[in-house]
Amino acid sequence: MKNKLEVVPFVDTPEQHAKLVELLESYKGVPGALVQVLQKAQLIYGYLPLEVQIKVAEDLGVSLEEVYGVVTFYSFFSTVPKGKYRISVCLGTACYVKGSQKILDKLEEKLGIKSGGLTPDGKFSLDACRCVGACGLAPVMMINEEVYGKLVPGDVEGILAKYAD
Repeated sequence: MKNKLEVVPFVDTPEQHAKLVELLESYKGVPGALVQVLQKAQLIYGYLPLEVQIKVAEDLGVSLEEVYGVVTFYSFFSTVPKGKYRISVCLGTACYVKGSQKILDKLEEKLGIKSGGLTPDGKFSLDACRCVGACGLAPVMMINEEVYGKLVPGDVEGILAKYAD
């Protein structure tokens, strides 16, 4: 398991770039559009790398500080890429008291990454969250939109195997 922070190089495909340019053009001069633009930009790239934040700031005529402030304030924005399979482990009260930390620990062990990380192949990203609204199924984790509940650490390996491509 690596303890150092790895920097993932930004890759901008011609298709993504064209969509971003079109998006920014459609919002030029629209006051208060920053959050909407960032949401749509994140849909294009899957996250908001610094290069995209700079382009948004330049094209909307706002400071990079303002863009970065919005990106880091709202939890639904991400500055790091997410995996093909986004794993979220609930650490809300109901899940936590029923052992969700042990589920998170097992996932970190099996994937070789810490919460907030991305596997080197880009297949899995792992995050802790506060509540997924499924307290009756505690402890809970989600992989993309699929909910897994009433988990024990021994369930992790079998669940991950379902996502072996």
